[in-house]
Amino acid sequence: MIYTEITEKVKTGDAEAVVELCSKALAQGYPALAILEKGLIVGMDQIADKYSHRRVIVPEVLLSSRAMHAGLSVVEPQLKYKVKRQTGTIVIGTVAGDLHDIGKNLVKLTVMSTGARIVDLGIDVTPQRFLQCVEKNKAEILMMAALLTTTMPVMKKVINALEDSGIRKGLIVAVGGAPVDETFARAIGADCYFKCAKDAKSFLEHNLNKIVMRRRLAT
Repeated sequence: MIYTEITEKVKTGDAEAVVELCSKALAQGYPALAILEKGLIVGMDQIADKYSHRRVIVPEVLLSSRAMHAGLSVVEPQLKYKVKRQTGTIVIGTVAGDLHDIGKNLVKLTVMSTGARIVDLGIDVTPQRFLQCVEKNKAEILMMAALLTTTMPVMKKVINALEDSGIRKGLIVAVGGAPVDETFARAIGADCYFKCAKDAKSFLEHNLNKIVMRRRLAT
């Protein structure tokens, strides 16, 4: 199936082939969202899993990211989300010292269909910027990503800053990225750990409305 072909080419970092396959899939009537979720995202999730087990190195991950983004440039203009209303605000970003946005962008694209408003701070985001954005936008959820093990401690600094400022109560903090796991998430005081973009979407589809209500009651 063409989804499997896209996945394999993402894993090998063949950007030209990914573009060709995504274009072919669209021309044959495959839904853009399915190409994203069943082809591009699956490929990147598998590479991220290999990286977490040290079976690939950063340059290989970046090649796959380049291939995924190449496919995304074809698919994204065709994405159509049927969202009836907007529910809640999510602030998302890659922590300070980390210039990778692979997982963050995948999560952002995948959770758009939940109806949440997403504020993307990009890469290399300091604790203070996270704090200011959460407060300014009255966000219900904060999502942080890291690819490098050296930047993981920044996540704890962000949570500490939120607690010190008094806006941690009612805020759901989620973390993710290749080197991050559930044990680490619990240790730093995060509420959620998402192994992949699909997990994040599933969680939000089932819990977003409850999170919004809880946040509003807390504030």
